Amino acid sequence: MATLDPESPVRRALLAGATLALAAVAAVGLVALVHDRAQPYIDASRRAERLRQLTAILGDTAYDNDPLMDTLPVRDPEYLGTTDTLTAHRVRLGGQPVAVLLNVVAPDGYTGAIRLLVAVDAQGRVLGVRVLAHRETPGLGDFIEERRSDWIRRYDGRSLDDPPPARWLVRKDGGDFDQYTGATVTSRAVVRAVRNAVTYFERHREQLFARPTLAPAP
Repeated sequence: MATLDPESPVRRALLAGATLALAAVAAVGLVALVHDRAQPYIDASRRAERLRQLTAILGDTAYDNDPLMDTLPVRDPEYLGTTDTLTAHRVRLGGQPVAVLLNVVAPDGYTGAIRLLVAVDAQGRVLGVRVLAHRETPGLGDFIEERRSDWIRRYDGRSLDDPPPARWLVRKDGGDFDQYTGATVTSRAVVRAVRNAVTYFERHREQLFARPTLAPAP
């Protein structure tokens, strides 16, 4: 059987190809190893950021549980604004209820649904409202974002007693909340969604703050 000359171009090409293939396999293996070792740190960093974003709305409210773990699936198309099942995050201190973070939807924004996070304390007062996602007109409807305007902070400290439900409307409709100039539809949608979120809380307070059910031991 014929053998290739060690100095032939074909042999050199084959050797170079084999060397590159081995290097590629080694590189892939090294990347996989680094990824596997780094993944727990990446996951922990992402989780910490999720927790920070979720609880920033609480301000100085003290708590000692993990709201990312202490959750409850909730569904109420009338008061939560969607037929989807959403997540309520419970906030506790020493095992006692402090607040609940409700994901809600304002389905009637000017250009579509507006997704909100509404924090309500154990007494039924709004701790804060933040917009999670929307498609309102840039430069006009995006005033609902905290980074662009303080309008969304006008709900802080409010409850169904302040003002009463009938006055949870924009001023143009005879209510107590200012509408943003040129964006009444967006303003109206958010006011209604926050009022509905607080109403949902009042109707389901006991369920929302029920202790999590522990899974049976294997």
